[in-house]
Amino acid sequence: MTGFVVKRLGGAVFVLLVLSALVYGLFYLAPSDPARLACGERCSPAQIAQVREQLGLNESVLTQYAQFLQGVFTGRDYSTGVSTLRCDAPCLGFSYQSDQQVTELILDRLPATASLALGAMVIWLTVGVGTGLLSALRRGGLTERALTVATLAATGTPVFILGLLMLMVVCAYLQWLPFPTYVPLGEDPEQWAWNMLLPWLTLGFFESAKYARLTRSSTLETLAEDHIRTFRAYGVGERAIVGRHALRGAVPPVIALSALDLGTMFGGAVLTESLFGIPGLGKTLIDGVRVIDLPVVVGVVLVIGAAVVLANVVADLLYAAADRRVVLS
Repeated sequence: MTGFVVKRLGGAVFVLLVLSALVYGLFYLAPSDPARLACGERCSPAQIAQVREQLGLNESVLTQYAQFLQGVFTGRDYSTGVSTLRCDAPCLGFSYQSDQQVTELILDRLPATASLALGAMVIWLTVGVGTGLLSALRRGGLTERALTVATLAATGTPVFILGLLMLMVVCAYLQWLPFPTYVPLGEDPEQWAWNMLLPWLTLGFFESAKYARLTRSSTLETLAEDHIRTFRAYGVGERAIVGRHALRGAVPPVIALSALDLGTMFGGAVLTESLFGIPGLGKTLIDGVRVIDLPVVVGVVLVIGAAVVLANVVADLLYAAADRRVVLS
């Protein structure tokens, strides 16, 4: 187990280095000038040159990338032209647009994304696993057909369409809830929950469709195995067979997929965050790309990459814990 974790963490560091290098390379191919964007439209050429010097944009790409890595591992100093600012490790630089430390910006936006992803995961696991299990146990009946149609409809509906329907029906037509406005958990937990309910339902229902299909197929596959037929031949009750054996076979792939989806949600919920005005990492990434804010983009990409890599490790560990036949190597 220890060797497996060490090996995967070493691979994670390599993947993150490659990601950061690719982002740096791609953004230096962009035609926009970060110094002009940071300085503003009314800046003179002399002011733009001064900003370019302060940002270190006159250095080569390799030098800038090496300085970025130095900041991540040991911290670095930034010159403002009048004084020097210290950015402690892990330093991801300063935003070109807001002059805020990227690390602080990410830590400020991370709770919104985490709350969206975790709340949606509860819904997609509850609805998806429950629907898939019920569909497998009612195979061939009217219930199974209705659930299959609902699953296909959820799969084919884009998340932003589902979100708009939620807003129109729940907020505008039925007026059960006000239009969501993000409230931090620390300010008002009750309002935070009420305003996150629609984003949770939207993302949770959208993701639950694939969990329903996965649970159904895994349960049917387990119920068709020889040892299940043996249990039935010995008179073991159907409830005991499903609870003790069928679910055990269906749980490992669901656990693995949940861990991967949770990691991906840290950067993949862009449409949901934009639709409901949630100031999370996905929206921050899109805003950074739009204004060529390189430090913000690189920082968010690294955080998302770290979340996905960590989710892969956790998924492997949980899969091995749920299925003792899996050997970690």
